[in-house]
Amino acid sequence: YCSLGVAVDVARLAMEQASLKVGEINTQIPVTFGDTFVPVSDFDFLVRSTDPPFHFPRWTVDDMFDKLGANVASLIEDGSCIGFSLGPLFEALSPHLARKKHLGVHSPFFTDPLMDLVKSGAVTNRRKAIWRGKSLVSYAFGTQELMAWLHRNPLVEFQGTDKVFDPIQIGRNPKFAAILPARKVDLSGMIALHFGRGNVAAGPGEAMDFLNGAELSEGGRTIFALPSRNRKGWANVRLSIKEFPNQLTLRESIDMVVTEYGVANLRGRTLRERAQALIEIAHPDDRAKLVEQAKAEKILYQDQIFLAECSRLYPGDVTAKQTFKGGVKVSFRAIRPSDEEHMRRLFYRFPDEAVYYRYFSPVKVMPHARMQEYVNVDCNKVLSIVGLAGEPGEERLIAEARFARDQNRPYADVAFIVDEQYQGLGIAGFLYKMLIRLAKERGIKGFTADVLASNKAMMKVFEKGDLPVKARLEQGVFELTIDFEQ
Repeated sequence: YCSLGVAVDVARLAMEQASLKVGEINTQIPVTFGDTFVPVSDFDFLVRSTDPPFHFPRWTVDDMFDKLGANVASLIEDGSCIGFSLGPLFEALSPHLARKKHLGVHSPFFTDPLMDLVKSGAVTNRRKAIWRGKSLVSYAFGTQELMAWLHRNPLVEFQGTDKVFDPIQIGRNPKFAAILPARKVDLSGMIALHFGRGNVAAGPGEAMDFLNGAELSEGGRTIFALPSRNRKGWANVRLSIKEFPNQLTLRESIDMVVTEYGVANLRGRTLRERAQALIEIAHPDDRAKLVEQAKAEKILYQDQIFLAECSRLYPGDVTAKQTFKGGVKVSFRAIRPSDEEHMRRLFYRFPDEAVYYRYFSPVKVMPHARMQEYVNVDCNKVLSIVGLAGEPGEERLIAEARFARDQNRPYADVAFIVDEQYQGLGIAGFLYKMLIRLAKERGIKGFTADVLASNKAMMKVFEKGDLPVKARLEQGVFELTIDFEQ
C-alpha cells in the first residue's frame, strides 16, 4: 500500500475514472490516515521522486487582523464544530480560540493555525456526530513543521471532497460554524468572495456547501469576515457590489458579517436593520457616506440620525458577560443605533405599570422618531448599556441602563429597565455596579435618580448597592443622590 498523503481531495474519484494511473512515490510526503491508502497494484506505473515537496510560510498578522480574529472568536461557543480556510484571518483566529473547549474540526483544509489549535487542547472533536475524535479534512497546506506533525498522526482524518463538502454530513455536527473570508459586502448583506490569486480555497459553490451544512446543523451559523477596508484603503462595506464577480447571492443564508469594528447580526433582520448593522462595522471614515447613500436609495429613513463623532468614538471596550440565577447568561455592551427595533420590542413587552415607572407617564406608543433619539446617544453626555440574552445571532434585548451627565455639575442621572421575564435575577444590580465603575472612570462624582415611591423593586437595587443613598421624598417621588466619594 501507499498513502495519498496530504491531498486526498478528488484523487479517489479520479483513479476510479482514469484509464491510466501513474503514481509518484516520494518518501518526504507524510503518511496520513483516513481514505488515503491505495494498493500499489491499482497503479499502472510508479515513478520515484526525490524532489522536496512544496511548503508554504505562515501568514503574517497585523493589529487589524488580530482584532478581526478576536471578533470572530467571540461568536464561537464551546462545543462548536468549525470549518477553517486559508489566509491571515485564520492565522489570527486560532490564538483567540485556544481557550475554547471541545471544539471540533470539519474543514476543507488542515493548516498550521489548526495544528496550533489542536496542540492547545481546544480541539477534542468529542462533540461531533461523525468521525468523532478526529479532525476531518481533505487537504493540508502549510509549513514543513505541519507536514512533519501530520505524519502518521491519527488525530487527523483525510477524506475526499465528496464527504468533506457534503452538506448533509456537515449538518450532522451540532453547532457547526462555517467561517469564510469575504472580499466585499453590500448594505443588503450580499457577499462578494475573493477570486483569482486571492482565492485558492473555495468559490461560491463550495461556500454554499458549507452554508447549507450550517443551515442543517442544530445551532449552526455562517460567519463571513473581512477587513473594513482593503490594502488600497478602499471601502469593503459598500452600497452595492454589482460590479464585483464571485458573488454569493443567498444573503438569507448569512447569519453574521464581521469586521475589525464589530459584528453585524443579519439573520431575520429587515433591509433597513441590515444596513444599519453593516454601517456600524464599516470603517469610521466610510459611515457618513454610507448613511447618505442609504437614505438616497430609501433604505434608511430620511430623518435617520447619524452622529459622526459618536460613531467614531463608540465604546467597544464596554463589554461584559455574566451568568445569573437559573443559569441565565447575559452579555452586555454599549447601545447601538441598530438596536432601535430591539428596544422598541422591549418597550412593547412591558406592562403599563412598568412603562409608567420608567417614563413617569402612560406612554402607549414608541414611534421611530422618538426611539431613534433614544438609541443614538450623545457620547459626550450619555453612556447606555444593553443586556442581551440568547445565543450569538439570536439574542433578545432584555435590559438597558444608562447615565446622562449634567454638564453643569459632576453628577449624572441614572436609569434602568429590565424585561419583566428577567426581573429578580440580579441583572439590574449588575448593571448598576457596571455603571458606577464606568462613571468613575469618566470622572463623574456620583449619580442622581428619580424613583416613584411605589417602585419598590428599583429602590431595592439602589439600597443593595455598595454606596450610601440619600433620599428625599417629594410629591410621591424619591429624589436620590449617590455620592461615589463617601
